[in-house]
Amino acid sequence: MSDVIAKRNALAAQRVIRMLQARHHEAYYALDRAEALKIALSLIPEGASVGWGGSLSVEQIGLKDAVRAGNYRAIDRDRAASPEEKAALERQAFFADAYLMGTNALTEDGQLVNIDGRGNRVAALCYGPERVIVIAGINKLAADLESAISRARHTAAPINAQRFPGKTPCCERGICGDCHADDCICSQIVITRGSMTPGRIKVILVGEALGF
Repeated sequence: MSDVIAKRNALAAQRVIRMLQARHHEAYYALDRAEALKIALSLIPEGASVGWGGSLSVEQIGLKDAVRAGNYRAIDRDRAASPEEKAALERQAFFADAYLMGTNALTEDGQLVNIDGRGNRVAALCYGPERVIVIAGINKLAADLESAISRARHTAAPINAQRFPGKTPCCERGICGDCHADDCICSQIVITRGSMTPGRIKVILVGEALGF
């Protein structure tokens, strides 16, 4: 059965890669996490400053640890000693040579859909870092834009909300309540239709489930 799944993933990836390239992204397919890590590191010049958002996918392929251990300047918000230092590092990451992130959903025709609370992650995706490297597990694929937005709001956000203390409906009930709470993590919904700077956004589609 695993061979059948791998075949389907590779076939689906062929179309998605073409669609991403048509939208002026660099796009790659990795069979697994190890290959995804190798591709990602090949896209980051030695000595580059590297920042990231709160991406489980980036962590799962070992990319954060590889940057910390390698010849790079890590802007590491995860090791901040205080909320103030974390916020300062997130602002620094906006000017990084490379920014690492996942995506909440990816449509079959190559559109990225992301939900954010304070907006630091989607801001870096839209503008700032010289290059943005997106790690997307095959589980993030959605048939169309409507399905992608629904996935981001009703699958990714309620799970992600469990990582943070709060009183939002998705945190307390596990279901999106379309809320306007102060600590809502869905303040920004960004649809990336393409890149005006060709090749700035580099998407690595991985043939494994990653993130939420």
